[in-house]
Amino acid sequence: MSEKRKEMRLVVLSPERGIYDGEVADVTLPGSLGRFEVLNGHAALVSTLEAGEVRCTEPDGTERAMAIRGGFAEVKDNEIVVCAEL
Repeated sequence: MSEKRKEMRLVVLSPERGIYDGEVADVTLPGSLGRFEVLNGHAALVSTLEAGEVRCTEPDGTERAMAIRGGFAEVKDNEIVVCAEL
């Protein structure tokens, strides 16, 4: 059984390149059924994403936003992987 991560990690990938890979405090995603937020300890899930912004807050309070045209996200063991079209 894999050990659960204590910190959250966000990885945002596109078919062309890696966009972001770092530790985050929270992530907001444009899900197909509406925006949703992922916090530390979130239940595992897979979701399709619509056009919008992937927003995150880093542990030092820095906020980032990345525009996407759609894709999908997987949340598991405090790791969020987003595969998106830019």
